[in-house]
Amino acid sequence: MEQLSSPTAALENPEMTGVENRSERTFSDLDAYLFHEGTHYDVYRKLGAHLAEEPGRPGVRFAVYAPKARSVRVITSSTGWDESAGAMEPSPSGVWETFVPGVAAGDSYRYIVEGADGVRRYKADPYAFFAERRPANASRVFALGGYAWSDEAYREQQSNADVLERPMAIYEVHLGSWRKDYESDPADGFLTYRELARQLAEHVRAMGYTHVELIGICEYPFDGSWGYQVTGYYAPTSRYGSPDDFRYFVDYLHQAGIGVILDWVPAHFPKDEHGLADFDGTPLFEYADPLRSEFKLWGTKAFDHGKPEVKSFFISNALYWLNEFHVDALRVDAVYAMLCNNFERSEWRPNAYGGAENLESFEFFRHLSSIVRERSKGYLIAEDMSPISKVTATPEEGGLGLRLKWNMGWMFDLLRYMGTSVEGRHADHEDLVHSLDYAFNENFVLEFSHDEVSPGKGSLLSRLPGPDLDRFGALKTLYTFQFTHPGKKLLFMGQDFGVIDDWDYNESLDWSLTERPGHRDVRDTVRALLELYKSHPALSSDSMDPATFEWVSRNDSSRSTVAFLRKNPWNLDGALLVVCNFSPNAIGDYTVGCPRPGLYERIFTTYDQLPGEGGSSVAPLTAERWECDDRPWRLNYGLRPYESVIFSVPAA
Repeated sequence: MEQLSSPTAALENPEMTGVENRSERTFSDLDAYLFHEGTHYDVYRKLGAHLAEEPGRPGVRFAVYAPKARSVRVITSSTGWDESAGAMEPSPSGVWETFVPGVAAGDSYRYIVEGADGVRRYKADPYAFFAERRPANASRVFALGGYAWSDEAYREQQSNADVLERPMAIYEVHLGSWRKDYESDPADGFLTYRELARQLAEHVRAMGYTHVELIGICEYPFDGSWGYQVTGYYAPTSRYGSPDDFRYFVDYLHQAGIGVILDWVPAHFPKDEHGLADFDGTPLFEYADPLRSEFKLWGTKAFDHGKPEVKSFFISNALYWLNEFHVDALRVDAVYAMLCNNFERSEWRPNAYGGAENLESFEFFRHLSSIVRERSKGYLIAEDMSPISKVTATPEEGGLGLRLKWNMGWMFDLLRYMGTSVEGRHADHEDLVHSLDYAFNENFVLEFSHDEVSPGKGSLLSRLPGPDLDRFGALKTLYTFQFTHPGKKLLFMGQDFGVIDDWDYNESLDWSLTERPGHRDVRDTVRALLELYKSHPALSSDSMDPATFEWVSRNDSSRSTVAFLRKNPWNLDGALLVVCNFSPNAIGDYTVGCPRPGLYERIFTTYDQLPGEGGSSVAPLTAERWECDDRPWRLNYGLRPYESVIFSVPAA
């Protein structure tokens, strides 16, 4: 396909378009130039289905990119799916267009694409704003304009520049299984976006989370993929309502002071016939190279981020969610798979320098993050366990520009440690403390996500050894370590009250557990930790600053305890002393070094919520002049089984 050398050249040479009636085309020469340069950042406003009036007749103008197609037609529900109508006209840019009168908002449509291989395929629109509810898979016409937002106060306070200095405690949610109502939806029990907005905001505010992160919002056909095999990148899933219903959801949560993060999947896509695969009979979105075209682990196609048109598709898509839907951030799925050509591949293609790095994806992320920072209030979060460094450094600093990164090494090490038998745990002590050796290399999120409780893995509670009393105690200390460890926080739904079983996307959470003492205790402990985390800057203003953490006792492997200080970077004012006992054994005369003399108030213990066992109301402890942990002062007290304690350090 011949590329235009510049937008000016195209505008000065109308013959280059090859279109007889150029005034009727909406995808202009400038649009084509930007699209093929990978810099059309609002291409969704030109491609797809848009309500129009031509000339004086209401209808819809359709535009789709299919450069190698032999022919393209659009068929609609309003014309009875008449396959003899809706012929589309091509242009040298590879975009096919037509205007169909009488089509209205809400009507369904498909493209019939006769590919370069001669095969006719019925395709959904890659740029559709709305889709039929599965198992139907046609696109639907939807007008983006018209929603009246009410979250101005929230938005005015938001800035992607200061997100690192604010508390962030994320509640990860799969809307279809958070809570169900089979009376209103007998087939699936799905609540609507509007119902979910009210109920979810109530729970999130009662617990004290700052954000929700949503799994599976971009339209997808197979429930069992949880939304990670997307066919409609511009369409909020119709399982729970319309695009404006989803806007209401975001709007409502923002008015409640709750941020919204969207899971985003730019690495791969499914092979469903109506989706993006072989869209025009050729690998249009995916790699043509057989060593790079698929992820066999997932049975999916791999996006080719070196193609300018794919860059335009995704950068525009990121801005679409951040600006049109006011989403606060995009959590980028499968970053490792994007950055490394050898990810889960026995055979792979080296880059031009012989390495495994996917250089096109590196450039894509730098481009994407720069535009997101420049043109929105939003930011990007990496789900990444690759060996690549500087993922959260800016492009100007030689990084990729994502704002935050999941600390998957911390999660794997800690769960391995916690799953070890109590008798053998001392040998694995390094798994508990190793994360602090690299905690400030990136801007990390400490996550216990849906992946940790997916089918077959069990819940966090069920994976802990010992009787129920020990497991509840261990879970509370696990969460205490998470909420006092440097980094932002994330819990998957149900983990905050100790669900018993692993997650089933077909079933609602068992909310009745919150009425049982042990589970209620876990919930109340998490709520208390959330309040402490948000109210003590020493726990939240820590990104990339090692001065905010200081070991007091790192190597007490025989008793499975750790102790450390959390503080602001310049002095001990407002500092906290944290002690965690990862053992079912009581330590009657536990001593820990402390940095100052004076009274240490016990502001939290994991026993607080147990009837008759609370510890935060007891008298403060007085530091003794006695060398301990290489410090001149110490505290001496009894530490109960699986107890975690937080003390406030006295002012100077």
